[in-house]
Amino acid sequence: MKVGIVGGHGQIALLLGKLLADRGDVVLGVIRNPAQVDDLQTAGVGPILLDLEEAESSDLAEVFSGLDAVVFAAGAGPGSTKERKATVDRDASNKSVRAAEAAGVSRFLQIGSMGAANPPDDDGIFSHYLRAKAAAEQTLELSGLDWVILRPGGLSDDPPTGRVELGVRVPRGSIPRSDVAGLLVGLLDRPTISKMVLEATSGGVGIAEALDAVLASSPQNER
Repeated sequence: MKVGIVGGHGQIALLLGKLLADRGDVVLGVIRNPAQVDDLQTAGVGPILLDLEEAESSDLAEVFSGLDAVVFAAGAGPGSTKERKATVDRDASNKSVRAAEAAGVSRFLQIGSMGAANPPDDDGIFSHYLRAKAAAEQTLELSGLDWVILRPGGLSDDPPTGRVELGVRVPRGSIPRSDVAGLLVGLLDRPTISKMVLEATSGGVGIAEALDAVLASSPQNER
């Protein structure tokens, strides 16, 4: 499999890239900072230097050409401005969706956030973030792509447990970033899980079992 990760230096992105590269997949990571190149290469990921805020969707389409799947993992990050929540979390995602369509890459996974289903309308930074995520999700859902949106709960750097709670709606909770990466690998391996928004926290079910349960209930399998 050949996978492109947009926002390739994010913590989840690096974990995902290493998991994929270690099993023999070809992984490209889109980053804007040349200082991050070594980190990607150490993880087995091929760095692609591109500023998502300045690039056009046609620039991304060139990067995506020949890929089997795209994972959008970019984010403005903690401490960023309201404006960058819009230009990265929303606009860069929308560019990536258009680029995937133009490049003929149908499979598109997006890392969202719990809370994006009903973002608040106040002027707080986190509210702007959730509204940007919600807008990006809407663009993806209206596209012609074969998409899945994964909304993890509160993220931690704890070691992976390999056990999750996964579904269309799950109670709020936390989850290690490494388990989110594991879920993304599983979603890439299960292309018939499609056009679904899934929430995930730590739980009592193994990742493979949780994904297979979602697969069994997927709209694609309802005949």
